[in-house]
Amino acid sequence: MRPSQEGISYVVGDEKRLHDVLIDTEVIPLLEGAVQAGADNVTILDPDGIEIWSATQRPFLAEPLVVFSLKLEGEPVGTINVFGDQDSKPLLFAVGKLLAVALNAVISNNLKRILTTEIHTTVVNTSFEQLVEINQQLSQSEARYRDLAESLEKRVNERTFELKKAHSHLLQQEKMAAIGQLAAGIAHEINNPLGFITSNLHTLQKYVNRLSAMLFFFKDLNKIGSTTTTLIEQAEQKWQELKIDTVCTDVGDLLSQTLTGAERVTNIVADLKGFSHVDEVGLIDIDVNREIELTLSVLCHQLKNKVEIVRDLQPLPVIKAQAAVLSQVFLNIIQNAIQSRGDGLRVTLATAWDGKRIRISIADNGPGILPEHRGRVFEPFFTTREVGAGKGMGLAVVYDSVLKLGGTVSVADAADGGADFIITIPQGKE
Repeated sequence: MRPSQEGISYVVGDEKRLHDVLIDTEVIPLLEGAVQAGADNVTILDPDGIEIWSATQRPFLAEPLVVFSLKLEGEPVGTINVFGDQDSKPLLFAVGKLLAVALNAVISNNLKRILTTEIHTTVVNTSFEQLVEINQQLSQSEARYRDLAESLEKRVNERTFELKKAHSHLLQQEKMAAIGQLAAGIAHEINNPLGFITSNLHTLQKYVNRLSAMLFFFKDLNKIGSTTTTLIEQAEQKWQELKIDTVCTDVGDLLSQTLTGAERVTNIVADLKGFSHVDEVGLIDIDVNREIELTLSVLCHQLKNKVEIVRDLQPLPVIKAQAAVLSQVFLNIIQNAIQSRGDGLRVTLATAWDGKRIRISIADNGPGILPEHRGRVFEPFFTTREVGAGKGMGLAVVYDSVLKLGGTVSVADAADGGADFIITIPQGKE
């Protein structure tokens, strides 16, 4: 290392591994501290996946909860794997991040010390002229690597931005697809009452024409001046010909059915408007139980005669949130349950309040989710369905939406053997 007008030039030594720059007494206390902070197990693996150090508190799952990289001169030389309970993921993420920062700092400091020693040895055993020449070559090489690193960093940032943009676009597409599917069902629900309303109106139009014909017939009879007996006979004949008795008997039922159908359409539109919150922007006061009922109302075409709904909705305080976001969460989870099983599906919806957060449980008696898949069900594009049966974005939308509400979402085994999606939401966004 020597000073120059451009700054400090560094001489880089031979390739190093984790064992070259870290020792047990530096690593083990940090791993044990992470375990004491709540992790079930913390391991450090080399690039070949071989365990180097570990600290264990209790048995752990086969897949780590969070993984962080250890780097040496910008190159990965190992990984920190933190195992623990899915519900403690935010805490363990912070613990793992702190552990990674600490170990990377130790690696950096130790590497500087090692390189200083190597440089000192080289200086002692190499002539000044050779050192100058080698240093010049290394400085040129370092400059090229720095340029390459800056170029790569720029490309990585650009690519990261593109991926985030694509991810947001896919989430929006999934939301639109769910709304499109919902709209198709709503259209079918509206078309049913509209069909018999239209049919009844056509029948009423015929009845009105018959009644009008009868009235005009009476008007014309008065002008003829026939005897009373003749008038009665002709009127009775015309009455039978136009089937006025049937008209009078049927018209009341037709009007009642038509009004009922119109009310049904009005209720469907009102439920859909309430579910979409089209007139409400930003954070508003929301009744979670009402949002659940609105979601069930707009999904009635998918639920009736096929799905048993069990409600255990406890009194809840209102929360301050974006209503449309919460509706999207309920819609996607319930639709996911419907797709998981055909006949005999039962969906249980339960709510509770612990004084700080609202807890919502949406459980079904479907096939459930395997333990090895639970850590991935909220990942974009992850699906256990056959190719073409799903894009794996529905639960990713749920996860993204719950995060926007400042809450958490997890999945567990339901009492009936299916999946139980548990959502917690603060009364005010934290």
